Amino acid sequence: MADSLVVCEVEESLKEKLKKFRFRKETNNAAILMKIDMQQQLVVLEEEYEDISLDDLREELPERQPRFIVYSYKYSHADGRVSFPLCFIFSSPVGCKPEQQMMYAGSKNRLVQTAELTKVFETRNADDLTEEWLKGKLSFFR
Repeated sequence: MADSLVVCEVEESLKEKLKKFRFRKETNNAAILMKIDMQQQLVVLEEEYEDISLDDLREELPERQPRFIVYSYKYSHADGRVSFPLCFIFSSPVGCKPEQQMMYAGSKNRLVQTAELTKVFETRNADDLTEEWLKGKLSFFR
């Protein structure tokens, strides 16, 4: 039952942006950063980034507020192959207001379904958001 809990809808223009992002042809790292508009109870676009590393992206995250991230990552495999997995990252730092955490947690599944993503990760500490952390998470998807 908890999987079907929906607190916030996804803004229509964001749905379109996520769909286009899934089919992007660029071969660099890119991200869509999303937040919840608490008044409208709507997941909205906060910022788009092209050619951004996880280190730089980590610096863009608010210290005490949750965020949703869709990250297109240029992943170089040990065997020489290169892939571009789309990763959904839910950043919910320790110290967030409980009502914010609940609203984000309750809206996460709907957003993941809307974006049609399968690589879904969560972090409670933005400092964990490194390339090594992401490679470790992606190693389970061989």
